[in-house]
Amino acid sequence: MRAVGVTEFGGPEKLRVLDVPEPRPGRGEVRIRVHAATVNPTDTALRAGQHRTDGLEPPYIPGMDAAGVVSAVGEDVDSPRVGDRVMAVVVPILPRGGAYADEIVVPAASVAPVPAGTDFAAASTLPMNGLTAHLALRQLALPAGSTLAVTGAAGAFGGYVIQLAKEQGLHVIGDASEADERLVRDLGADRVVRRGEDVAERIRELVPEGVDGVADGAVLNEAVAPAVRDGGGLAVVRGWKGDPGRDITVHRVLVVEAAEDNAALDELRHQAERSVLSLRVARVLPAEQAAEAHRLLEAGGTRGRLVLDFSS
Repeated sequence: MRAVGVTEFGGPEKLRVLDVPEPRPGRGEVRIRVHAATVNPTDTALRAGQHRTDGLEPPYIPGMDAAGVVSAVGEDVDSPRVGDRVMAVVVPILPRGGAYADEIVVPAASVAPVPAGTDFAAASTLPMNGLTAHLALRQLALPAGSTLAVTGAAGAFGGYVIQLAKEQGLHVIGDASEADERLVRDLGADRVVRRGEDVAERIRELVPEGVDGVADGAVLNEAVAPAVRDGGGLAVVRGWKGDPGRDITVHRVLVVEAAEDNAALDELRHQAERSVLSLRVARVLPAEQAAEAHRLLEAGGTRGRLVLDFSS
């Protein structure tokens, strides 16, 4: 069976097409014939050796998002069924590896139907970033009418946060470059400020008392904390352990904690079907061009997600 991964860490050139054993689903698991796998920054970090891989043996196979067709189910699985079109969130730092493979095995609880009317490439962009956005907002727990600032607003996580926040009745300030301002407004941001290390100052110019919460997709951490009011919340996505003071609660958003939250994943599916969420595909590349996809992502400027095609 074909997979794409690395046997030694390094740059995109370390990615190889590999021949690996076909996995078999165990109790409570399903096997998916992958048609599309999204490329995310966490994938490039795994390839470069920036994730903990204690206890794992090479090859290391990246990928946290997949969409395809269920090809087998294990014991005690009533749903999904063989032949169902599904999307899944995948945890690549487990022995079974990530989504860059012809066939993957995941818990049934990590799977939901592909949104109606959506192709595999678009569906594959939703699970990981959608769940991360959902989890960030759940942890911030801002009541309707609150003000949320979103950094990295033009990215996949930031875009989903904006759209989910508007659905929850929040007032949203997003950051953007001049080139991305229209995109961020179209995603639903009520106001837009220029992105950058000094974004907290720009947010405070709009909200002098500070915003109720920040979803920090740009990984600014302590640099954006001054934008938050005393007693507000800061949702971070890379495990920052700093303390901004002023009774601000730091929410460390770890999507692996929601990887088997089937109800949340299915809710995201319904929100995509209702056009609450926009599934943005920048480009689809053959699986064999994974190295090029990683180069494009690391070069920056990609809007929407790069997707690897495993269908052929």
